[in-house]
Amino acid sequence: MESKQTRRDFFKTIAAFSLSYGLACTKLSQNGNPPNFVIIFLDDSGWADFKPFGNPGYPTPNVLQLAREGCRFGNFYVPQAVCSASRASLLTGCYPGRTKVFGAHGPGARGLDPKFATIGEVLEIRGYNTAVFGKWHIGDQPDTRPSARGFNESCGLMYSNDMWKYHPESPEYWGQWPLQYWENGKIIIEEVTEKEQAMLTTWYTERAVDFINRNKNEPFFLYVPHSMPHVPLFCSDKFKGRSGFGLYADVMMEIDWSVGRIVETLKTNGLEDNTVVIFSSDNGPWISYGNHAGKTPFREAKGTTFDGGTRSACIIKHPERIKPNTISEKAFCSIDILPTLCHLAGAKLPDNEIDGKNVLNIITDKMGAKNPHEYYAFSNNNNFEGVISGDGNWKLHIPHSYRTLVEASNDGAAGKYKQDRIELSLFDMKNDPYEQVNVIDKYPQIASKLKRIAEQHENKFYK
Repeated sequence: MESKQTRRDFFKTIAAFSLSYGLACTKLSQNGNPPNFVIIFLDDSGWADFKPFGNPGYPTPNVLQLAREGCRFGNFYVPQAVCSASRASLLTGCYPGRTKVFGAHGPGARGLDPKFATIGEVLEIRGYNTAVFGKWHIGDQPDTRPSARGFNESCGLMYSNDMWKYHPESPEYWGQWPLQYWENGKIIIEEVTEKEQAMLTTWYTERAVDFINRNKNEPFFLYVPHSMPHVPLFCSDKFKGRSGFGLYADVMMEIDWSVGRIVETLKTNGLEDNTVVIFSSDNGPWISYGNHAGKTPFREAKGTTFDGGTRSACIIKHPERIKPNTISEKAFCSIDILPTLCHLAGAKLPDNEIDGKNVLNIITDKMGAKNPHEYYAFSNNNNFEGVISGDGNWKLHIPHSYRTLVEASNDGAAGKYKQDRIELSLFDMKNDPYEQVNVIDKYPQIASKLKRIAEQHENKFYK
């Protein structure tokens, strides 16, 4: 405990000596603090699971209110539609091809190499108090768990909640390891049961609320990566059966409650105006689980590079900079979050090279703002599969195989996929966001340009 406190004091001393760093681009609150940051990151939530993105039968008033108080982004992407890869990209600002964090890591996995800095680390150096309450899933070794990666406080699971002895397809394999619940670097529950699974959303929320209350006078970064609605689905007794539309709806209502509790705590502590709240999901829904999966209007889903997997609903609220009740169709990606937050905080970018860029002008809808990226890249596991233009208008798939649903199952059982294949294809995302019509012959110059870009990206990261 003493060494941890010394490390935290050391970073705060550095921050005190470099307080003026970046203040020209940082709008401070009346108490002299740079903005706080809250990222709520769901697991396998569908683009249409919440109002106002979709129109589910169950109510989601808190997410709807968050959208009314902020901006709803319709073209927010993740570079890979799988758990670990998506989380590593968010926290490092790097493509999976750079970090080599692909797919979903299992118990004891090395995960993200410590040479790639996380948002927690760059903000901790800036003097922020940092916390993660939820599913980590980017490393399960002493130097790759939260307490070693820039987070002063933490609790939750080190990997997905289905990686346990009740796995629907491979119980004997996953049963080799107990599903553990960690808190501040120590195992608190050696083997999580269904009873504890039902409390995960509540526990993460309670810790988030407590953290805000205790850190209201200093800048903080709060990361809440919920375990839900990744299967197996669980919710607390206060929401079980409440929706009238089944367990998935109950789970989503509890997540909506969690959003409301966190936002209300910010308001109660007078932190609303100086806090950036980001709400999104790591990828699209796991549709093979039928009534235990979310909804997306886009093609395919989790585990593919079609927009059903890589386009996530996103809301960002920051009253000092973002107009309330607005909608933006401008494209940006999760790799842009780290450099954008660094800009707002006046924090130094990581020493390691990153792929994301500051997109504050896009997020705040500055007149004439254009995406600084020429393109964004998409991969699935360790396979590079395509690019989209930085403005989000054109998407090129290079030839690749992909899984597509044959038959969904219900009530927690896994459905069946088959392998399909897409050849070199260009989609006009502005007029065909569902990737239905290949227009590669109609726009050969655009296709040629994106193909050249794709080849360069593949040669850089995958050769």
